[in-house]
Amino acid sequence: MKTSSKGLLTQLTQFWNLLDDLAENDPEGYKNFIEQELKEGKQLCAGPEPQFCVQTRILKPKEKMLFINLCQWKRIPAPKSLTHPVPLIVGRPEDISETSDTYTVIDVAYNPDILQTAEKDQVKKDQLVKMTMKCIEEQLQFTLSHTYHITKFRIKGSIQRTKQNLMGIQAECTDLKERMRKEHSLGQIRSSTVSNPDQFPQLLLPKDQVSGKAGRLIEEISSTEIQVEMKIPVYELKIVKDQNEKPLKIELKVELPGINSVSLCDLSVSEDDLLIEVSEKYRLHLNLPESVNIEMTTAKFIKEKSTLMIMMPLV
Repeated sequence: MKTSSKGLLTQLTQFWNLLDDLAENDPEGYKNFIEQELKEGKQLCAGPEPQFCVQTRILKPKEKMLFINLCQWKRIPAPKSLTHPVPLIVGRPEDISETSDTYTVIDVAYNPDILQTAEKDQVKKDQLVKMTMKCIEEQLQFTLSHTYHITKFRIKGSIQRTKQNLMGIQAECTDLKERMRKEHSLGQIRSSTVSNPDQFPQLLLPKDQVSGKAGRLIEEISSTEIQVEMKIPVYELKIVKDQNEKPLKIELKVELPGINSVSLCDLSVSEDDLLIEVSEKYRLHLNLPESVNIEMTTAKFIKEKSTLMIMMPLV
């Protein structure tokens, strides 16, 4: 699909139209949707929180004491599934001097579920720490000691410094200009800050380091992952013409049995094609027979009939 800032604005307009329709046809669903968005937004605005601190040593390029602050942060997405790698953010290393001692601090953030699961199982915790150290070696070109210990304090340095470090890295990962180059469906617009784990580095445990006791905290990717089968919904597309047989607009009627709320529908329209995805149940991609005016395109969900109506004036 063609993408531009103008197209993104159009899709936002379509999203607001769908919200207006939800408010009119399903006030309770609209209220729940807004409350959930506000709750998630508040959580996303919160900064990373320290969980525990690891002490080890940098061997190369220069030998030095190293402290790794492992933090939980809701902005970091959870793995897509039990067989996917774990997203994380590694902050910039900072050298700190205290009297005669000089050491390095590196901040690392995971989704809270990852660290909370590790805290319940020492094997998983050890596995997570070792893989964090390996990730640091690969990203920063360090050689670390294989020995470490968990400190009695949860964080080395100030929480303000840690938050500034990690939040600066995350801002770079989700740079607005880069995101504007990508196609945004309405669902992505609603949750673009956390829904894309590919914006973050990925941590994956090699096969030879998988422990039988470690469960599925971090695991190799399966070669045969089960995919959810999405059906093509029944639809009717017609070109509306004037009295002189001149094409005016395209009308698309899509039947979505079992769907009772517009909030479950993700709609993306470009000049020459259309994509609808609904709650992992339905998926419809159509190449349009005529170029349409995406700014004038409107959509309406008829709750009583579980039907989505899309009107697309021609260019």
